[in-house]
Amino acid sequence: MVTALLALSLVGVILLAAGFAIGYQVVRRDNLGQLDFATPLVVPPLLEPETDEEGRQAFDLRLRTGASELLPGTRTVTWGVNGDHLGPTLRMRRGDHVAVRVTNELSEASSLHWHGMRVPARMDGGPHQEVRPGGVWIPEWMVRQPAATLWYHPHPHGRTAEHVYRGLAGMIIVEDERTDSLTLPSEYGVDDVPLIVQDKDFDDAGQFDLSGGGGVGILGDEILVNGTHDPHFEVTASRTRLRVLNGSTARVYDLGFVDGRHFQVVATDTGLLPAPVERDRVRLSPGERAEIVVEMDPGERAVLRSFPGGLDAGFFQDRFSGGDDTFDIIQLRAADRLRESPPVPRELGSEPVVEPPPGATVRAFELSGTSEINGRPMDMGRVDEVVPAGATEIWEVRGSGSPHNFHIHDVSFRILDVDGAPPPAWLAGPKDTVYLPPGPWCGSRSTSGPRWTRRCPTCTTATSSPTRTPA
Repeated sequence: MVTALLALSLVGVILLAAGFAIGYQVVRRDNLGQLDFATPLVVPPLLEPETDEEGRQAFDLRLRTGASELLPGTRTVTWGVNGDHLGPTLRMRRGDHVAVRVTNELSEASSLHWHGMRVPARMDGGPHQEVRPGGVWIPEWMVRQPAATLWYHPHPHGRTAEHVYRGLAGMIIVEDERTDSLTLPSEYGVDDVPLIVQDKDFDDAGQFDLSGGGGVGILGDEILVNGTHDPHFEVTASRTRLRVLNGSTARVYDLGFVDGRHFQVVATDTGLLPAPVERDRVRLSPGERAEIVVEMDPGERAVLRSFPGGLDAGFFQDRFSGGDDTFDIIQLRAADRLRESPPVPRELGSEPVVEPPPGATVRAFELSGTSEINGRPMDMGRVDEVVPAGATEIWEVRGSGSPHNFHIHDVSFRILDVDGAPPPAWLAGPKDTVYLPPGPWCGSRSTSGPRWTRRCPTCTTATSSPTRTPA
């Protein structure tokens, strides 16, 4: 698959790009018929900032260990931010001067990366900015981007997946004047609801089992939403906005409702779509987000499900990589009387569409099943590509025989094409993470006997960059 992306570069700073191989497990899994949807959904609390002496909106985040009843009657050792598992939602506005005090109370080094946020490189929280045990780190930045659903998570080199899996993650909601003017559902936790979807493996003692899987992630057979097992949410308005984050480390979800109802996709990773797009399915790979608006009638119940075939990888890859799995995610329960919500606006985003100029630089990136890019593994002391500040470029990203996703730090890009075809309308908005399915299996023969190979798909992305001084 070839996808064209339009992305944003930094001044004097290298874009930190990561292609993550999605791990293999051969077991086919599902939870159909196993859930009663008996547990009310836990909605992460909003963490209100304080205005400090410098006029910054200051947040205080502490990484810590704890214990949580994730499965009924069992206490699981977990990690969390300001609590035992997961973290609070941070809400900020375009134009805010933000400072975050990150205190590491864990027994090992970690970090917090602001996934989808445009920040100076030294504030990014990537592998170069680990916080030692007992240490404190205070990044600060100006929020200079449109409204979006972002998230934060650790990013220590080689241990990112494990730290997220144990529970270090939370959402960030950016608001601006445009979203203030739209009649989208916006009451947090009431008709504007975060859904952090994660799969987990538990051992016989009810603890996280980190021994299985392959690549960089584990395919679990239990689904948690905001850390809630077997969840339901009480719907009180005729339209509900769900901010869905795939917070898993490996699993790809093909999300839709069991009754086949349609919904409106209003935003993807880093901002609003130009207009709502009606869908009955959305596919999210690890780190991707989508905002959807669901309409319900009084007394209705609707189950959000991840359907098989979401990897778009063919029979063998779907079977080996979890693409054949089916999971019920959460049940929505509409009250007998619902507050009437305004219709979804016909027009949403107002940000200008970035177009690659004539003669734009084209860069090629090939991801391998061993998490290498262009045949080279990650090395924090090496620079492979330097993108000039303010440049608008086209990146052609080629996948491999394994499912991958591709994320760029400090960049919002636009998908130009997928194998030469325009992307579906719901993927035509601003993105920071893109999924690359593997190509179809094809047979070839050598003198030593039969051999199976895979055609490598590619994805082309276009990128454009803000202008700023080196950080």
